[in-house]
Amino acid sequence: MNVLIVFAHPEPKSLSASLRNVAVQELEAAGHTVQVSDLYAMRWKSEIDRADFPSLSPDERLLPVAASKHAFDSDTLTDDVKTEIEKLLWADTLILQFPLWWFTMPAILKGWVDRVFAYGFAYGVGEHSDKRWGDRYGEGTLVGKRAMLIVTAGGWEEHYSPRGINGPIDDLLFPINHGILYYPGYEVLPPYVTYSTDRFDEQRFEAAAEILRDRMRTLETTRPIAYRRQNGGDYHIPTMQLRAELGDPGTSGFALHLKEAADADMGFQHPGQLLARR
Repeated sequence: MNVLIVFAHPEPKSLSASLRNVAVQELEAAGHTVQVSDLYAMRWKSEIDRADFPSLSPDERLLPVAASKHAFDSDTLTDDVKTEIEKLLWADTLILQFPLWWFTMPAILKGWVDRVFAYGFAYGVGEHSDKRWGDRYGEGTLVGKRAMLIVTAGGWEEHYSPRGINGPIDDLLFPINHGILYYPGYEVLPPYVTYSTDRFDEQRFEAAAEILRDRMRTLETTRPIAYRRQNGGDYHIPTMQLRAELGDPGTSGFALHLKEAADADMGFQHPGQLLARR
């Protein structure tokens, strides 16, 4: 299996970097081929601007969506973006690894998504009609591939629990898991999250590393999060409203987009919960 890790942390001696090394070592020991896009080491350009579209005439207004479509169709995307797209096509599994900063990914990683997930590649794909609204949310260019997150959070696990002050971790990560990864077709695996990262000692690191090793060993067999497919019949097209007869009446928000009893069916326990018991 080919695995791409897109890594976003500025410090080579960080906990995140140490966990990345654990993941790479475990994957390679199992015979997988791994590439790492270390965004800070690459000095990745995060902002979209006119420099991303060299074929755009100087007097032409920059409309990023239209410019992205034209650049992809005409093969005029910049070389750094083309290289990352080639890696995504090469990889059977994508891992996004980052510290949780202000409830989301670092800006450099969001900039990687903004620039690499080009129109015609990751979105704007497929038929748009009264029967389909594009190949997305379970379909698309990257269908058949897997993806997951490796996340480090400074706060306590309890702060990210269903009643925690920060909000449930699954809700915080939903825009990434569902909106960035599932949208272009990835099967999205449950995330690996570690908490209270500023309080790690050697014992806690070894416990976290062992859980991560197990996640890497089971990367090909772990059941993905049971998101509903857009074109699978659960949504009205083109309004994209979930059908009234679907979903628990007491369920709202992001959870509506999970198939009923998905968590019970998966039997999944969050890595952070396992870590807390060690």
